[in-house]
Amino acid sequence: MKHTSFAVAFAVAGLLSGAAFAETMSFHANLDTASQVPPGMGGGKGTFDGKLDTSTKMLSYTVTVSGLSGPATAAHFHGPAAPGTNAGVLVPIAGMTSPMKGSAKMTDAQISDLEAGKVYVNIHTKAHPDGEVRGNVMKGM
Repeated sequence: MKHTSFAVAFAVAGLLSGAAFAETMSFHANLDTASQVPPGMGGGKGTFDGKLDTSTKMLSYTVTVSGLSGPATAAHFHGPAAPGTNAGVLVPIAGMTSPMKGSAKMTDAQISDLEAGKVYVNIHTKAHPDGEVRGNVMKGM
C-alpha cells in the first residue's frame, strides 16, 4: 500500500513540476513611420501588445493603429531581423481594422527570435505597400 501511495504522489509531483515550466511572457512594440526601412514620413503610429503562452506556443495579440494614409491592406509579423533591417513574413496578423486582435501559433525558432527582439510588426497600406508603420517587438514591456 505504501508503494502505491508513493507512486501516485511521485506521478502527481512530476505532472505539477512540468506545469511549472509553462510561462506567459509579455511583449510590446511601438509602431511608427520612422522605424520603416527605409524610414517613411507621415503621422501613422500604433502599438502591439502580446502574450505568449509557452506551453501552447500561442501568441495572443492586439495591434492598434491610427493616422495611417488609408486603410490597412495587410499586416504581418516579419523576421528574423534587427531594427533597421528587413525580413520576410513569418505570420499574418488577423484583421485589417484597428484594433486587430488575434492569436498565432509560433514555432520554436519564431519564439527564439521573438524573445531576442528579432521580430517586427509591419502594417501595409495602398499608398505604402512595403509597409507604412513598423515596430520591433520587445519582451517584457
